[in-house]
Amino acid sequence: MKGFLYFFETIKGLLITAKHLIVNSFFHTLNYVFRIKTKRKGSVTYQYPEEKKPLYPRDRTLHRMMFRDDGKPRCVGCMLCVTACPSDCIYVKAEEVDGEKIATTFVVNVNRCAFCGYCVEACPEDAIRMDSGKLDFVGYSTNEMILNLLKNNQK
Repeated sequence: MKGFLYFFETIKGLLITAKHLIVNSFFHTLNYVFRIKTKRKGSVTYQYPEEKKPLYPRDRTLHRMMFRDDGKPRCVGCMLCVTACPSDCIYVKAEEVDGEKIATTFVVNVNRCAFCGYCVEACPEDAIRMDSGKLDFVGYSTNEMILNLLKNNQK
């Protein structure tokens, strides 16, 4: 009896795949061969290095530090982002400069980061954001994936 159920589910999956193949082929033919515009485009292929896929506004990408008009970082070293981070990938060191407390070191270990966005939500100063649009960050070693946001993003 189990063999019959597996056979039935396999046929069902093949029919779904065939349906998608036929429908997408039909709409691609209408759009690209006959130049008939339809609401549905079928499946879309992006030629990656030359043509980048558009990002949604709420996508979380690589971290970036926000700066004030005078060039100082917005981060006041309150450590709320460090506390909120579930993967413990943020290190912040703060010092008092000109009578105000600002972060002198803000390091994010991208190897450990879960890209959950809790650090962005926890920041009361809107100092860290995850909207840089960088999806293709790579490194040959784990040390290259440790980012000092204050050193790399200075104005």
